[in-house]
Amino acid sequence: MTAPDDVPFRLVIHGGAGAINRSRLTAEREAVYRQVLTQSLNAGYAVLSGGGSCIDAVIAAIVVMEDSPFFNAGKGSVFNHEGQNELEASIMEGATRLAGAVAGITTVRNPIRAAHAIMMKSPHAMLIGRGADTFAAEQGLEIVDPDYFHTPHRWEQLQKALTKEQVLRDHDADSNIPFVNTDEKHGTVGAVALDRHGNIAAGTSTGGLTNKRRGRVGDSSIIGAGTYADNRSAAVSATGTGEMFIRAAAAYQTAAQVMMLRKPLREAADNTLAEVSKIGGDGGLILLNVKGDYAMQFNTSGMYRGTISNDGIAWTGIFPGEPDI
Repeated sequence: MTAPDDVPFRLVIHGGAGAINRSRLTAEREAVYRQVLTQSLNAGYAVLSGGGSCIDAVIAAIVVMEDSPFFNAGKGSVFNHEGQNELEASIMEGATRLAGAVAGITTVRNPIRAAHAIMMKSPHAMLIGRGADTFAAEQGLEIVDPDYFHTPHRWEQLQKALTKEQVLRDHDADSNIPFVNTDEKHGTVGAVALDRHGNIAAGTSTGGLTNKRRGRVGDSSIIGAGTYADNRSAAVSATGTGEMFIRAAAAYQTAAQVMMLRKPLREAADNTLAEVSKIGGDGGLILLNVKGDYAMQFNTSGMYRGTISNDGIAWTGIFPGEPDI
């Protein structure tokens, strides 16, 4: 059955939360990030406005950010300690709670598509490493040489981290790589969507941490930590210090507050971020329910984010205090 054109739908996205320094974000750089966020929103809007599913809208939005070198996902992913790109992603649908996830993949152009293929075409919820790469190839997904993910800025970032013997998040303000030619990049990416049929979905994709150990897995590929969706509560995507979001079961904890305690979305997200903070982490959450209510909460100096609904007006934000629509 086709839903009426006036049925509300919404898409909310993030491009990562962290130490985003306002004084170093030039007008040129800000325009570039907002442009990609807007392209992502418009891609998801095209799906939703045409009556497409929330899952397809989440994928469309995330693929735009994975294909951009300006975010730590897909093309712009960071390097591990051994100079490799290991990518991860997850996706979940709220009506059936079907989910799929990948971690440690090195040859799939769009990890979010691999996560979706696992959800739809396998009996599993998660595949990792070579097995995940092989499965994606068998499903006809676009396979690339690992060099596709190599970007000069991320390589310089790794060299700096190796020298300082640090593991760096993609937002660490300590990175003073100039914007010209090498473009400073930010963030794990995610999306949550409500479609005209009243269903919600969530997805998250990342390259992880600069100088991470080989085989490290963060929250972005873990259902209940970085991604969660249930029509009875909310669709949630997280970004931040992955280990702490795993330990807090952040995405599920947020949705559970909405369903069991009847907490408003913003309050639930703030409660979860407070728990993450107690164990030494920070970051942000986007969430959305079947009524179209949404929240974009973070306890860092900034979060790349945006939303779009039936009117087709794309709103983007970076710093606290920017009024959303």
